[in-house]
Amino acid sequence: MFERLRQASAAQKEKIRLKLLLEACDRLLTEAGESISQRLASEALALYQDLTADSRLSFFLALAERFNPDVAAVRKLSARYAASADPDDLMALIDKAEPPRQELFRRLNQVPHGCAVLIGLRMDLLSHLKKHPILRLVDADLQHLLSSWFNPGFLSLESLNWQSPAGLLEKIIAHEAVHEIDGWGDLRRRLEPDRRLFAYFHPALPNEPLIFVEVALLVEMPEAIAPLLDRKRPIEGDPKQVKVAAFYSISNCQPGLKGVHLGNFLIKRVAESLKKEFPSLKTFCTLSPIPGLVGWLASDTPLPTEPFTSKAHSSLEKLRTEWSARVAGQQNSLASLLSLAEQPGQSEAIGRLAGAYLKATPRLDDRLSDPVARFHLNNGARLERVNALANLSPKGIRQSLGAMVNYLYDLDQIEPNHEAFVAGEVTASSSVSKSFKG
Repeated sequence: MFERLRQASAAQKEKIRLKLLLEACDRLLTEAGESISQRLASEALALYQDLTADSRLSFFLALAERFNPDVAAVRKLSARYAASADPDDLMALIDKAEPPRQELFRRLNQVPHGCAVLIGLRMDLLSHLKKHPILRLVDADLQHLLSSWFNPGFLSLESLNWQSPAGLLEKIIAHEAVHEIDGWGDLRRRLEPDRRLFAYFHPALPNEPLIFVEVALLVEMPEAIAPLLDRKRPIEGDPKQVKVAAFYSISNCQPGLKGVHLGNFLIKRVAESLKKEFPSLKTFCTLSPIPGLVGWLASDTPLPTEPFTSKAHSSLEKLRTEWSARVAGQQNSLASLLSLAEQPGQSEAIGRLAGAYLKATPRLDDRLSDPVARFHLNNGARLERVNALANLSPKGIRQSLGAMVNYLYDLDQIEPNHEAFVAGEVTASSSVSKSFKG
């Protein structure tokens, strides 16, 4: 009995809290005074943070349903502008067509901690999009504003080292998403003189890295990840004489900024910074995973006909069909996938399939296309080399049968390569292109 009463009381308090939050949002959109606006914004953000997960969903649904443009007013202004082509009518239409949610989010962002709370709010929101499609309206508004607030022009690029604040380095360990950092000893090796770690920061989140990239300074392009992650590996000679900068890990730290393109041309900025520090550097490349390869092989989705010749496509599609039969049903068996990858003579086949898959990435739907490939190719990289059996970790085997890829960043060709990718073409080296023939 007592427990039921306690639960009923808690539910009633939660209902009141949600009601107060929506009232604060309504007032925030109507009050003109700056001081009261900031007070209301602080109250609203505090109320949101105190809500349970269920009440947050109710709040998101209210944002989607109650803060939309006035359809009748938009229709009227649209007709007026269509008839007049008058700039004033266009500005009036734009003003009326913008969802009031966007102004609400702007006003919530005017307090010092507002930006951080809104990023957390969007992270909460993203988990509900699948079951509640209407919430895409709210997400679109948030993504639009965050893309503006986190424009690369507002971001600062900083090089982190062993002397950086411990709290900041702890966040790097926690957010490493590609190659797990196994404690402080592992991190220290990644910060030795032949390594670099760069992170983007925003003034609104001064102690929170947004995205970071780890770099190995080498004498040649790497073909496997294990040597780069080996804590006992000696430092590579004189860092001042290195020829290659290999970007081997890029991690996003803020799930609430998903879809906000923080990484666009990040590597170009890092490469330019490294070039100033090490004039001997000639090659900027990656050693990247291919997280979508096994999923594509296990599917029944054929290889797109373009950009291959008919002869090459026939040969590659036959190979894909053979491997699809081998991989399908084995995705949950690490031992089976590892055995398949390590069979004698299979490296060439895996390399051909991986290269073809990456070359066809722009023509595959989002479900099967490779996100890492899209990131680097859209940033102006060239598909340089596929390395079979380059990552024999459980994650590497499950994702790509151990294959990894080098993307090359030629600083003089970044813009043309980016434009080619936007047009649906992947720039590839001659060595990769050879695997597509016959």
